[in-house]
Amino acid sequence: MVADGTDNFPTRYLVNDACVLLGKPNVYGSIFRFEGQASVFYAKEGPCYRCLYAEPPPAGLVPSCAEGGVLGVLPGIIGSIQAMETIKLIVGAGEPLIGRLLLFDALKLQFRELKLEKDPDCPVCGRNPTVTQLIDYEAFCGIGAEPVYDGADVTADEVKGELDAGKELVLLDVRDPHEYEITHIDGAKFIPLGELPARLDELDDHADVVTYCHHGARSLKALEILKAAGFAKVRSLRGGIDAWAVNVEREMPRY
Repeated sequence: MVADGTDNFPTRYLVNDACVLLGKPNVYGSIFRFEGQASVFYAKEGPCYRCLYAEPPPAGLVPSCAEGGVLGVLPGIIGSIQAMETIKLIVGAGEPLIGRLLLFDALKLQFRELKLEKDPDCPVCGRNPTVTQLIDYEAFCGIGAEPVYDGADVTADEVKGELDAGKELVLLDVRDPHEYEITHIDGAKFIPLGELPARLDELDDHADVVTYCHHGARSLKALEILKAAGFAKVRSLRGGIDAWAVNVEREMPRY
């Protein structure tokens, strides 16, 4: 069997498909911020990971743990559940989490359970599977397929130089509120990425805008949104606020 402790979508789909093709159970767990989930995906007796998540989220949409953070004890809680499920499968005791998804909310200290059904049209474990061998999972998850804009990114040193020279820039912080509270660039406009499409009227579409997030993935998504809305002068801060802290404001807290 496989106990999946990975933290990225290409590997999760790879592990799932390999387990289905080899007829092995996949003891699954994932965590994000204050929440976690666990299950056992075993195509011989129930659904697989693709039955639950048929397609990965768009590349760059979901923040990494480095960007979104995770409660330090949460990996131990979900990992212990995975370990217990693995032992149960080895010794053949109890009722494993096959066909069930266990959800854990650390803030409420609450467990919930969802019943999972096998998808008859699943591309790997369904009635007529189309995935019969391992594929390019980075391509499947859109890794490396993000839009590329010539001159779209700018370094922290370059932004600092433009500001020192008196150039008017709108620094647009698209991180989440809890990240903004940790640290931010003075004078920056703060609009979380999820709220940006509804708050475009707060920005001058003729302004020279530099978007930034933690490391740069979400700011490129914000750049894409602004470009699509007709903003002509938009760049993304390469390396995000972390690069700003390393190269410009060295006393700024890093996270």
